[in-house]
Amino acid sequence: MKSPYRVIRDLHLYAGLFVSPFVVVYAISAIVLNHAYLPWGGDGGTVETRTVAVRIPDDTNSLAVAAQIRDQLGIRGEIGFVSRNRRSQRVNFPVETPGVTTNVRVDLRSGSAEIERTETGVWDGLVYLHTMPGPHNVAIRGNWLATGVWGWVADASVYLLLFVSATGIYLWAVLRAERKAGLLFLGAGAATFGLLIIGIVA
Repeated sequence: MKSPYRVIRDLHLYAGLFVSPFVVVYAISAIVLNHAYLPWGGDGGTVETRTVAVRIPDDTNSLAVAAQIRDQLGIRGEIGFVSRNRRSQRVNFPVETPGVTTNVRVDLRSGSAEIERTETGVWDGLVYLHTMPGPHNVAIRGNWLATGVWGWVADASVYLLLFVSATGIYLWAVLRAERKAGLLFLGAGAATFGLLIIGIVA
């Protein structure tokens, strides 16, 4: 039977390995968000526009109307928001996937939809994954299955990181030979964090 130390050590290792790809995605996208550009340049920008006929749903809920039109058009992605002007009888909404944004503008009177598809590129796609599902548009977010799944993955990644951090501190405390060096780095990290907070709020 394994000792508690070996069990925690193994769980720490395997949880860290499992969550590492998601950490890489969040780390790279955080750099892109922080600097709003890449030193070697971005990508994307391809635009395609077309107009097609659509069947206007008999529904009073704006999100339901947008979702049904999205399905008619065969567009995959998360509806970001829905703008509905009842006076002009128009509905506008973006449909987003990592690296692609499709703006849909629907004329409810004529039953036509103008579709503008923009390929924003892989770097913008990483930012999309970083910020979704996010705290915005709570009432409608998760209207695409993949986004809902990604939200669960994001939560799981956070919980695993907390677990890895907690077990890392435990393993450090158990290893007597590493206590002094570990305490030095733990203290340096805490001091750096404290100074940053003081600098921000002061």
